[in-house]
Amino acid sequence: MSLSTLLEAGFNVLTRNHAEAILAHDFPAELDLLTRVLTEFRISLDEVISGGGGEAGLTQRLRHELSDINWRKHNFSVQTVVDGHERTGISHEVDHVKFADAGALALEIEWNNKDPFFDRDLENFQRLHALSAISVGVIVTRGASMQDAFLGRITAWMKDRDLTSEDDLDRLGIAPRTASQRKTVADQVARGIPFADAFARKFVADKFGQATTHWSKLDDRVHRGVGNPCPLLLIGLPEAILI
Repeated sequence: MSLSTLLEAGFNVLTRNHAEAILAHDFPAELDLLTRVLTEFRISLDEVISGGGGEAGLTQRLRHELSDINWRKHNFSVQTVVDGHERTGISHEVDHVKFADAGALALEIEWNNKDPFFDRDLENFQRLHALSAISVGVIVTRGASMQDAFLGRITAWMKDRDLTSEDDLDRLGIAPRTASQRKTVADQVARGIPFADAFARKFVADKFGQATTHWSKLDDRVHRGVGNPCPLLLIGLPEAILI
C-alpha cells in the first residue's frame, strides 16, 4: 500500500519537504502498515455523539491499533553540554513513534483539540528533526469531507432514531449538556425547527467548530511554513470511515 491508497479511499493527504520520497525509500514497510490501519479504521456516529465529540473511545481505539504495530509513546530527552557542563535538559513527548533501521517516524492524532495544538505538534517535529531525532513527522486529523458531513450525518442519525426531546437523549446516555446548550436547542425548537436539526446544529458548532483541529486549519499552517523544514505527512480522515 502507498499514499495513493489513502487518496483513493477519500483521505486528505499532503506531504511537505520530500516526505513522500523519504517514506517510499526508507520506510516502505512502516508506511504500508500505517496505511492499512488507517484505511481499515472506522468511527461510529454512536461513539461521536454519545461521547460528546471528545477523544475517549474512538481515538483510543486508533491509538491502540497504532501501538499494536509498534507506534508507541516516546519521550525524547535532550541534554546540552557546554564546556563539559550539562545544562538543564528538555524533553519532547510524542504520542506515537515508530523506530526503524532507517530512523524514526513521529505521529500525533489531533481528533478534536483547539487548533493551536497543530502549532505545538509542528514545532515539536521541527525541533526533533533539527536534532536528527526523527525523519518524518505525521499528523492525523479530521479530513475536509468529514468536517463538512458532520451536520448532515448527525441530523440523520437523530432522525433515524426518532429522537425528539432532551429526555430521549438522556435515556440514551448522551454526554451531558449544559443548561445554556439545552436552552439554545429549546429556543430553536420554539421557533419551529425540528429537535433533531436544532440539536445537531448546536452539537456540531460546539464540538467541531472552525477553531478545532481539522484539515483546513492544518493545511493553512503548513502552507505558511509552520514546521519547516521537517518532512511532513499530513492525513485527513474522510467521511467514508463514519458508520
